[in-house]
Amino acid sequence: MGRSRGQKSRGRNKASLPQVPKNMKSEGIDVEFNRELADQADLEALARSKAADGRAKRRK
Repeated sequence: MGRSRGQKSRGRNKASLPQVPKNMKSEGIDVEFNRELADQADLEALARSKAADGRAKRRK
């Protein structure tokens, strides 16, 4: 007979558990950027970010 008599599955609430606790999530807070203190990796990341933003705007 088993499960047809009102028994619930044991792992039912696993999908509703967050992967990151709410107190550890950030709200997209921007970090201050200074070009004078930036190294080459920072400048490359900035260029990639601008290129990605441009591609995303063209899709919409």
